[in-house]
Amino acid sequence: MSVIKLDGEMLSAEIKQDLVTRIAALTEQSITPALGTLLVGDDGPSANYVAMKHRDCVELGISSRLVHLPSTASQADVAAVVEDFNADSFLHAYILQYPFPEHLDYEAALISVLPEKDADGLHPINLGKLVQGIEAPLACTPRGIQLLLKRYDIPIAGRHIVIIGRGLTIGRPLANLLSLKHPDANAAITVVHTGVNDIARFTRTADILVAAAGTPHIVKPHMVKPGAAVVAAGVSFVDGKLVSDVDDEVADVAGWLSPRIGGVGPMTRAILMANTVAAAERATS
Repeated sequence: MSVIKLDGEMLSAEIKQDLVTRIAALTEQSITPALGTLLVGDDGPSANYVAMKHRDCVELGISSRLVHLPSTASQADVAAVVEDFNADSFLHAYILQYPFPEHLDYEAALISVLPEKDADGLHPINLGKLVQGIEAPLACTPRGIQLLLKRYDIPIAGRHIVIIGRGLTIGRPLANLLSLKHPDANAAITVVHTGVNDIARFTRTADILVAAAGTPHIVKPHMVKPGAAVVAAGVSFVDGKLVSDVDDEVADVAGWLSPRIGGVGPMTRAILMANTVAAAERATS
């Protein structure tokens, strides 16, 4: 079986091209979309993601503002930055880069973000609107996965999707997004996690399998239904190397597979840019 690569780099470039047109229309109104980032501590993957996000902003003509607090920052320090970002009328959207150092309460900070400035689509109000099917900023990685499946004409409606992982950034919002009664959703969803015995008995029934556990090579070939679409959304750093949740040999079984590099990652950043532009457009209406 010849596996089809789910090329996130290609699709993200198409999304960015559309954003160029929308940003130009804002520029004609003397408006520059602006994205803020709060980075706390020295987590390597987070710093790398923030650097790539900044390059995307420069490429598209989006203003980017970064506040980098030390790992010793207090909850009050974080709250002060959130308050500043909320009050900044020139800043249309922002993210609190996850994870925070262990002594800080990420969700307490997140709930203080203005929902309309929530570029990650993770504020409780925006997640609540997602559950209700009401338009709101969508979580970046889940929306990117949905668009990637759509771009490759992989049927979603009526199909069985198994998601490994129940995290705030991918698993939980993705399950809600793909179960909505919409043309590009309406699927039967099963969510499992590393605390579930014999995950394979669930994954082998999946038409679409999304690995978002952050556990190296948790998905092995015997766990995949032949011809299924497999989305490698979870990654880990092992000895300084980026490792996928999906074993390389899954390519011998799957019908479609997102690569470790150039798959979901570029889509996440593209949706972050799209959410920022949409926030700027809302602010002008």
